[in-house]
Amino acid sequence: MARYQLTLAYDGTDFFGSQRQANKRTVQGELEKALCQLGWTERSVLMSGRTDTGVHATGQVASFDLRWSHSDDELVRALNAVLPADMAVYQTRMVHATFHPRFDAISRRYRYRLFCQPVRDPIRERFAWRIWPPISGDVLPETAKLFLGTHDFSAFGSPTTPRGGTVRTVMKAEWSRSREVEDEWHFEVRANAFLYRMVRRLVFVQVVVAQGKVSAEAITTSFVKSEASEKLPAGLAPPHGLTLVEVAYA
Repeated sequence: MARYQLTLAYDGTDFFGSQRQANKRTVQGELEKALCQLGWTERSVLMSGRTDTGVHATGQVASFDLRWSHSDDELVRALNAVLPADMAVYQTRMVHATFHPRFDAISRRYRYRLFCQPVRDPIRERFAWRIWPPISGDVLPETAKLFLGTHDFSAFGSPTTPRGGTVRTVMKAEWSRSREVEDEWHFEVRANAFLYRMVRRLVFVQVVVAQGKVSAEAITTSFVKSEASEKLPAGLAPPHGLTLVEVAYA
């Protein structure tokens, strides 16, 4: 018996999130079904974290214990042969028996995609948020810088555990314009950890600032709990624009 770490990608459109749920299709549930066909007999795989219903991933990490007498590449091929079409394993490797994909992670990186158009685009909107009125491209990059560093992000999400804290350290927060499509923007954010729905909240707030509906100063004051609820508008960016890109380890 050995512990394996795998990197997993999925189109989150038809999943009720990543965490296993009774009577609902989830990423964890489909992965465990596939592993059972390879002789896996454990109770549960370990995941690096949850993704919401509709959120995608190219770098989700899971681990499990398995008796496997073949190579890592053969394990990748065997899993992909039995996984559904909207999931794929990119890599597997043997790791230490105590490895935990969530607690051993040192950072996570997400990407959010949006574009500005007055009319819906059924193809692009599967993986990007269509917004209108348009945004100011000069405002977005400067607004993102306000999140860098260690702050209390309680105005941008809720703790992932009942007694969890709301202080997080953001190491990267950058907007870039797509090279292929002029009206599309990508937001990259990396932090030591994220609150529940934090990235979608960060994106929503930056969009309303870039649309001129609220000042950037409201973000700065939001880091003070007593002022957060008075300054920032409620709302979340929709899940389909969000992708978990990378989970990093020491």
